[in-house]
Amino acid sequence: MHVNAGLRLDNLPIGKFHRRLVLLVGLGMFWDSFDNKISSAVLASLLPTGFSTLELNSLFLSGTFAGLAIGAAFAGWLTDRFGRGFAFQFNLALFGVFALVAAMAPNMEVLIALRFVMSIGMGAEYVICWGIITEFIPRGHRGRYLGLLGIFAGLGVSLSSLIGWVVIPTLSWRAMFVIGGVGALITWWMRRKMPESPRWLESRGRYEEAEAVIQGIERESGVSGREVSPPPVVHQAAGAVDEKAEWVPITVLFSRPVIRRTLMALILTVTCLFGSYTVTGWMPTFFVEQGMTVSKSLGFNAAIMSGYVAGPLLCMFITDRLGRRNSIVMFGALAAVFAAIYPFMTEPALIIAVGFILVAMAASFLTLCSGTAPEFFPTAFRFRGGGFAQTVGRIGLIASPFIVLWLFSSYGILGVILALSGMYVAVTLLYAVARVDTSREALAKIAPDGDTDDGAEGPEATHDSQRESDSAAAPVPSAASGVSGRRPGSHG
Repeated sequence: MHVNAGLRLDNLPIGKFHRRLVLLVGLGMFWDSFDNKISSAVLASLLPTGFSTLELNSLFLSGTFAGLAIGAAFAGWLTDRFGRGFAFQFNLALFGVFALVAAMAPNMEVLIALRFVMSIGMGAEYVICWGIITEFIPRGHRGRYLGLLGIFAGLGVSLSSLIGWVVIPTLSWRAMFVIGGVGALITWWMRRKMPESPRWLESRGRYEEAEAVIQGIERESGVSGREVSPPPVVHQAAGAVDEKAEWVPITVLFSRPVIRRTLMALILTVTCLFGSYTVTGWMPTFFVEQGMTVSKSLGFNAAIMSGYVAGPLLCMFITDRLGRRNSIVMFGALAAVFAAIYPFMTEPALIIAVGFILVAMAASFLTLCSGTAPEFFPTAFRFRGGGFAQTVGRIGLIASPFIVLWLFSSYGILGVILALSGMYVAVTLLYAVARVDTSREALAKIAPDGDTDDGAEGPEATHDSQRESDSAAAPVPSAASGVSGRRPGSHG
C-alpha cells in the first residue's frame, strides 16, 4: 500500500501541529546559532587574560568549521539511516552535552577539542532543521516559515552577542557555554515527542506507521484524511521496489547537464558563509586589537549583530515582491558597498549604524543563498546538491580564519573588509550573469525520468524575472513524466 504522505501533507491547512513544530524547530535553530556565535565574544575575552592567543583563536575557529562540515555531511546519512526524528534529537543532545563539558575546559587546547565535537552536532542541526520544515510544512506556506526559521537563527546570533556583553565581564566566558548547553538540552526534552516524518516512514515501507502519524497530524490540523486527500492503496508486485530520490548517485552533480548548477551553488554557499562568519566572528577581536576594552568591544558587537534579525525579517517582506534573483543581487551589492565604507567609519554612532546595515545585508544574502541553492536541483537529487554545497562551504571555512588573520596582520581591518567587499562584488556579478533557471521546464530537462512534481512554485519558481513566475508555477507535461513510475506526492 501507499500512504501518499507528501501529497496529503502539502494539502493540509496550517494548524496546531505546524505551529508547534515550527516553534520546536526554531528553538533548536536558535540554540544552534547561539552556541555557534559565542565564538566571537568568547575569543575576544580570552586574549587579555592570556588563556588564548590569536593563533589559538584561529585553531578554535578552524576546529569549529571542521566540526560543522562533518556535521553537515553526517546529517544526511544519519537522517536517511535512522530517521528524521532520531537525528533531530541526537545532534541537539550532542552539542548540548559537550557545551556543558566545554565550560569546564582547563586550557585552550582542551576547549578546542571539545568545541570540535560540539560543532559536529551544530552542523547537523543546521541542515536537519531546514529539512524538517521542508518535510512537514505544506508547500504553499514554506517560504514564510523558512523566513521565520531564519529569524530564530538571527535571534540566536544577536542575543549571543548581547548576553556575552553582559555575562562575560561578570561571570566569565564559561557561563556562555553553560547557558547554551542548558538551553539546548531543555529544547531536546521539549522535542522528545515529535513524530517521525511520514515521508521517511513511507520511503522505508513502514506504511502503517506513516499512516498513523499522518492521521494524527490531520486531526491536529482540524481535518480528516478524507477531507484532505484520500490515501490511495496500491498493491505492488512481489519484489517491486519504489525508486527513491536518495538513491540517485552523487556523481549526477558532476554530469554535463548539472555541473554548471553545482558550481554556482558551491560559489554562492562558500561566499555567503565566508562573508557571514568573517563579519560576525572577527568584529570583537578587531575592536580589541584597535585598543577598545573588552566590555566596549562586546557592546559595539551586540548592537551591530542585531542586524542578524533585521536581515531575515526584511527578506520575509520584500523577497516575494522582487523575486529571489533580484533580491540576491541587491543584497550582495549592498553588502559590498557597506563593507567597502565600513573601515572608514570613526564615530561610534556611524560604526554601529554602518556595521548594523552590513550585518543585515550579509544575513539577508546568507538566508537567500542558503535557501536558493537547493532549488537549483530537481527532487531526485535536490538534497544531495544542497547538502554537498553546504559541506564544501563549511570545509572552505576551515582555512578562512588563517586567511583573515593574514589579511589583518598584513593590511589591518581595512584589508579584511575590502577583500570581503570585492568577493561580494565578484560573486554577485557572476550570479547575475549566470542566470540559473529553476523553473519546472528547466528542472524537467535534468531530472531523471522527468520527475517534475516538486519544482519551485509562485514567485520563487524562476530567478530570471518576476514575470516568469506564473508560467514556471504551472505543471509542464512531458513525455518522460508519464513513465517515471513514482507515486503521486513522493517528492521527498
